[in-house]
Amino acid sequence: DCSDMKGFTKGEKLKANSLLNQVGYARVFLRKNDGEKGDPLRLKETFRLTGVGVPARTSSMPSPLLETLLILQDRDTKKLSIEVQLKAVPRDIAAVEAKIAAEKAAIEAARTEIRELETKKKLLETEIGSAETKLAKYRTQQLSVRKNEEYQALGHEIETTLKQIGEFEGQELELMYGLDEARKKFAAAEAVLKANISGHEARIKTLREREVSLAAELKDAQAAFNLAREPVTEPARRLYDRIAVRTQPVIVATSSGTCCGCHLKVSNEVETAARGKGAAGPNQLATCENCGRIVYWES
Repeated sequence: DCSDMKGFTKGEKLKANSLLNQVGYARVFLRKNDGEKGDPLRLKETFRLTGVGVPARTSSMPSPLLETLLILQDRDTKKLSIEVQLKAVPRDIAAVEAKIAAEKAAIEAARTEIRELETKKKLLETEIGSAETKLAKYRTQQLSVRKNEEYQALGHEIETTLKQIGEFEGQELELMYGLDEARKKFAAAEAVLKANISGHEARIKTLREREVSLAAELKDAQAAFNLAREPVTEPARRLYDRIAVRTQPVIVATSSGTCCGCHLKVSNEVETAARGKGAAGPNQLATCENCGRIVYWES
């Protein structure tokens, strides 16, 4: 009802009542500041009109004890969140270090493959050199023999050695081609892998900086948590700590007779206590008989 709106003009009162009739809400208006232009009525607060004898639905204000516990839970939640993040940093660093190790292992494996090909090539070169020395020896001997049988035998050895040298040279060509391809692939892969390693190392640096930052945040969060514990009564603090050890959050609302922590129905006695209407009054802490959390009523 806007009939008693002291300081407002008749036109302003009529406008306010018109608004009430249109939307069915009671509104609290404040007069505009002197010198402002525009609508002289400014909306301050709204209440739902429910009719005569029908109670309005409003949120229950928490008791002072519950309010201190809710503040404690807020600080506790922030502290726990930072602790989780801080504990994750070493695992994240270890994961990135494992990636670096894998990249380096891939580089070393490719380098080892090249070394093995180079070793095979050198062995073949040694075999070819040995065969060529043997071939020169057979040819020299063939010039000095007098018997036809000996000449033919040396000719056979020369033919066999030439064939062997040809096979060695064919293998050498294949190795040289393979070695050339392996070096090209290694050069390309090494550039990519080193870039990956550089990125991983930058990530580790960022993680270590984050670790320092989180440690500082945790120190502040711990101080805020300790400060929030001070106004909480000793019995309530013990109850909170006992629940916090096994579950989070510790304090949850009830909605339509249901615990918002475990989503199970609570008894009428628990809901009555959660509404602050229990035998011990508004400072009684109600707990869900299913999950053990502290519960409070919320419409």
